[in-house]
Amino acid sequence: MPPLPIVPIPPGRTWSWPVPGSKSLTNRALVLAGLAEGTSVLENVLESDDTRHMRTCLQAMGVAVRDGAPGQLIIEGGRSRLRAPAEPLFVGNSGTTVRFLAGLAALVPGATTFVGDQHMAKRPIADLVDGLRQLGVAVDCPTGCPPITIRGGRLPGGTIHLRGDRSSQYLSALLLSAGHGDADLAVAIDGELVSRPYIDMTRRLVRDFGGQVDEVAAGFRVRRVAGYRARSLRIEPDASAASYPFALAAAGGHTLAVDGLSGESLQGDYAFAALLERMGARVERSPHRTVVRGQGRLRGIDADLHHISDTVMTLAAIAPLCEGPTTIRNVANIRIKETDRLAATVAELRRLGQQVEHGEDWLRIDPRPLTPATVECYADHRMAMSFAMLGACAAGVAIADPACCAKTYPAFFDHLAAFARVQP
Repeated sequence: MPPLPIVPIPPGRTWSWPVPGSKSLTNRALVLAGLAEGTSVLENVLESDDTRHMRTCLQAMGVAVRDGAPGQLIIEGGRSRLRAPAEPLFVGNSGTTVRFLAGLAALVPGATTFVGDQHMAKRPIADLVDGLRQLGVAVDCPTGCPPITIRGGRLPGGTIHLRGDRSSQYLSALLLSAGHGDADLAVAIDGELVSRPYIDMTRRLVRDFGGQVDEVAAGFRVRRVAGYRARSLRIEPDASAASYPFALAAAGGHTLAVDGLSGESLQGDYAFAALLERMGARVERSPHRTVVRGQGRLRGIDADLHHISDTVMTLAAIAPLCEGPTTIRNVANIRIKETDRLAATVAELRRLGQQVEHGEDWLRIDPRPLTPATVECYADHRMAMSFAMLGACAAGVAIADPACCAKTYPAFFDHLAAFARVQP
């Protein structure tokens, strides 16, 4: 697709933004439903590249997945159904798919190979490989990035050490599947655990399906269970995706609601709304929705985004519209996401005329007049969606690769266009 110019939307619009279901919840629930004996029903499931890769991989491993009503998946699962696929499984650039299923593959007799696209071939998985090898699982992963082959059949228990400072997904991969191992698994975390809310999400979902993950002094202990229980589950709207309309409301002078997303959310990225409050927006939380109202120009803030790092680019993209500088700290882990997100954010802000300083785990944006430019996306969906919010507030922004949003939010630009048509 050619670059997409973003047309500024005059302030004063009110709308309920139809944020799709959470990717993080959808892909965790699919794994757990795949392991649970019986029939599980998932509602409000996200339909995107990442969730499609998870679904097709699980089907190739013996789990039956079929469509029900719109937004509904019906899963016939159970460990007894699992089998090694005949061919390598393609995961695209879906980190949750390759990491979560690498843990599950340790339970599957035979060899399971995962391959991805050219971007996935640069995404680290060595920490998870090391964790599996500590348990005696045979893993082939010559580069420390996919392709990866797991020769499974059993997942021994015991105690392992896992780095906590690079990605919480490595730990979640083990927590999701280890309940079906031979014995309890204790995971000692070395260093500070990044993105802690995602681990809390994983533990909650494991509990919902009948498992148990305890927090202990050194880290976590996964209790061996007889099996997970099939169940019905409704997926919350994606809090990371909700950060975009929330940012647009705050920076653009609009009132935007997300139905089904409340202060009781399982998702850590819901805390982004509190950052907008610090910046001067009004946030209204109720049991069934969250509303953000723009109250005028925002103030720059100094914020530690270690545990909600998927919202770094959302905050950085609206920083040029703030009074005073914005500093984002403690986010070294975003360098190993779909791209080096810290470097990409710095480069594109500078392309837009902003003054940006940065270090290994931080960046500071001093607002300057916006220079019209086309923002490069680096095949990263969050680059596209974040900077589109800046373009919806200020003239001169185009998005080089809008199609990359299909990874997690295929309808994003359709929803942005629908909002632009709302009458003030």
